[in-house]
Amino acid sequence: MLETDSRCLRYAGHSLRQVVHWTGKPTTRARLPCPHSGPVPRIRGDALTRRGGQYRTPRFKREKLRMSENTASRPDLRNVAIVAHVDHGKTTIVDAMLKQTHAFSAHADVEDRVMDSGDLEKEKGITILAKNTTVFYDGPSANGETITINVIDTPGHADFGGEVERGLSMVDGVVLLVDASEGPLPQTRFVLRKALAAKLPVILVVNKVDRPDARIDEVVSETMDLLLGLASDLSEEVPDIDLDSVLDVPVVYASGKAGAASLNQPADGALPDNDDLEPLFKTIIEHVPAPTYNPDEVLQAHVTNLDSSPFLGRLALVRIFNGTLKKGQTVAWARQDGNIKNVRISELLATKALERVPAEEAGPGEIVAVAGIEDITIGETLTDAENPKPLPLIKVDDPAISMTIGINTSPMAGRVKGAKVTARQVKDRLDRELIGNVSIKVLPTQRPDAWEVQGRGELALAILVEQMRREGFELTVGKPQVVTKTIDGKLYEPMEHMIIDVPEEHLGAVTQLMAARKGRMENMSNHGTGWVRMEFAVPARGLIGFRTQFLTETRGAGISSSYSIDPEPWAGDIEYRTNGSMIADRAGAVTPYAMINLQERGTFFVEPTSEVYEGMVVGMNSRADDMEVNITKEKKLTNMRSSTADSFENLTPPKKLTLEECLEFAREDECVEVTPEAIRIRKVILDANERVREFRRRARAN
Repeated sequence: MLETDSRCLRYAGHSLRQVVHWTGKPTTRARLPCPHSGPVPRIRGDALTRRGGQYRTPRFKREKLRMSENTASRPDLRNVAIVAHVDHGKTTIVDAMLKQTHAFSAHADVEDRVMDSGDLEKEKGITILAKNTTVFYDGPSANGETITINVIDTPGHADFGGEVERGLSMVDGVVLLVDASEGPLPQTRFVLRKALAAKLPVILVVNKVDRPDARIDEVVSETMDLLLGLASDLSEEVPDIDLDSVLDVPVVYASGKAGAASLNQPADGALPDNDDLEPLFKTIIEHVPAPTYNPDEVLQAHVTNLDSSPFLGRLALVRIFNGTLKKGQTVAWARQDGNIKNVRISELLATKALERVPAEEAGPGEIVAVAGIEDITIGETLTDAENPKPLPLIKVDDPAISMTIGINTSPMAGRVKGAKVTARQVKDRLDRELIGNVSIKVLPTQRPDAWEVQGRGELALAILVEQMRREGFELTVGKPQVVTKTIDGKLYEPMEHMIIDVPEEHLGAVTQLMAARKGRMENMSNHGTGWVRMEFAVPARGLIGFRTQFLTETRGAGISSSYSIDPEPWAGDIEYRTNGSMIADRAGAVTPYAMINLQERGTFFVEPTSEVYEGMVVGMNSRADDMEVNITKEKKLTNMRSSTADSFENLTPPKKLTLEECLEFAREDECVEVTPEAIRIRKVILDANERVREFRRRARAN
């Protein structure tokens, strides 16, 4: 019999697939038609038992899959990806794994978060590129042998979804990392859905168990709910998904910072009862399957990432599925356009900790880098030269946001010594980004010196522009726009499912803010802690510039995150900001005298003595209309003296905008000038009279 109460879903002798079938909701969440059921059912009782500190589903009698005679495995190898929400501790756990397997010499000065190697990654504290490292484990669970564990550290942002999908194509299992306080958040759902669709086994690691606000029991239960919900969602897309095994996941309790893990649940806020990561290594070896291959099959190696070396040129990171790859070997290169070309592997490199070392050959299941193929790209296959058998290409989610990137066309272009300002240099850089970044597209525009760049989100595109700025490029960047589709004659736009956590006193302000951006509230819950969680379906373009306003309305206390859902019909126009711009009406140097007289009219973005030009946005108007100002006005000198001379102490400091804030602030008729030394907002049409004529021309056309 099936029994339900307000927080419990129990079954006796029935599989989860039957439960999902009985509820009649295979595409949503398995939930019984019980009037007392809460919005998030808990799975307890017979369905979820606790053994030795681990949550497990009951062992059902299943026929063991017999390996065919021509299938073999590599017991000395494991390939695993670590996936989680932003800042839940992925990179810190990898650091601890490297240190405890003696990857660094005793005298090496190892910095924190060694896997985040890029400057932007260290500054923002996020992982942008999927990276791999190798851990050589010879502890108690290895039974006297050395087991090679290839670890892929993937991004947690949905904006870098191409990196996540690429990382998952290299591995045989997933370590799901969840914060012991925050629990599973939207990007956790994003990467976990990708892993379940690929039918990868999951290990749950509850990290940061020593946080003072840890709530371990609730977080494990919430994660199990998420697993069940995602599995039932995927039951139509992936018909043979095993709902029973989805919840049969081992749970490890860890503190990445302390480098400790345990299979026994500690008290909330306490460290694990172990002083190393041995339980985590043991769980990976037992639950992540060894790579399997067909010894009779020809060579098949999938290109999953690209890198470059100053000595070897372009490097292709490949996962070998069948066969053996050797240095100096001639292989068939199966390209994306369907052509096959024979090439020679000039160098083969294996990964040892964070370094690449030369190797003579690599077998099935291994992840290595090859050199000697200059134009190879992600998704292509290296296969046998005499009997080529290409693997399928990597599928990545379609882009949702686009922006125009072109050369700097402002009056101040070319003033930075050594800056890259030509269209050819910009185009070459965008083409190089296409090689290593599978989740963006570059399309031509009507202008020969500008291109439309499409990506998963505003953050991914802003990161690209910031990287180009640091490389010395001068650019003109347009306001982010949404990528629409026409389906059955109707205009559709990408949608996002947004989850917002705010203190109760900001509930009204956030609801009003989301309503102005065409957001539709789908769920709201009060945890009785003074905080409210709200869930909205909102157009992707409604989130452009949302973050700044959201943090202002919530006094910096709000938490928001989102993931993409199915597109919906166009929701209508959205007003992004209620304030107009203050625009310089002439070129010159900013004077303190002019700023003091104008500071009551708005907020400035420029400092005294900085250079401005006509059409440059120098501040935000306190009213809705744009306002032309003379910010270079100087005080007339006379023989009159005053005891109350100008007091520059009363000058309000200007607001410094980051690149992301500039992109959020810009309107449709504005763009962002990006140089290695400065970031400025300007009108697309600099001349005021020409702007008025263009406005009237558009008004007549409408």
